[in-house]
Amino acid sequence: MTVRPPQSLSPSFTRDSGLNLLEYELMSERADALGRHGLKVEKAIAALSVLEDAATTPDRREQLLNDAADAVWAFFIQREICGLRSNRDAVQRYGIPKEVMARLGIIRKL
Repeated sequence: MTVRPPQSLSPSFTRDSGLNLLEYELMSERADALGRHGLKVEKAIAALSVLEDAATTPDRREQLLNDAADAVWAFFIQREICGLRSNRDAVQRYGIPKEVMARLGIIRKL
């Protein structure tokens, strides 16, 4: 026989308490920020792939690689904030090149 505690004693996110509403808003903001960072990664990877098709200077290539690495680094940090620890699926989904992955977290001279 199973005993279930009364509904009034069990914690629930459906109740409109201040803490639950705040947690909901925080989760919503985290998800929104993750989506924005994902769009930045897509944009940086697309600019890098367009570069591969056209002949450009090595300095421009370096700049695009650095921009893509910065976008991916920020995206990975946001994923960790959201509780997503493994980045393998993101690397596959966004098609992040190995050149970009090798530059993650590097501090460059200005």
